[in-house]
Amino acid sequence: MEWHHLKPVTYRSRTKEVHDPDNLVLIHAMCHQKIHATFAEQELLAFYHTVERIREHEEMIKFRKWISKKPADYYDKNDDTKNRKRRRKR
Repeated sequence: MEWHHLKPVTYRSRTKEVHDPDNLVLIHAMCHQKIHATFAEQELLAFYHTVERIREHEEMIKFRKWISKKPADYYDKNDDTKNRKRRRKR
């Protein structure tokens, strides 16, 4: 399990609420990786800053359906690192 900041830490200088307990959610490590592989930091800040909005994204719906069939302790490293880095540069 890992903590996910709904409003990214990247923007902590712009907002003091980034470490507010209401800005943190505890999620499965693979789900956390998938969120950061799917969304750029700017997208997380601008629109996907709630659990509900993240959950209703098409890519996350597919991922949740797939991961729900795995054992609770299942873990595999996400291979979307290059894509994530490229998206962050935008």
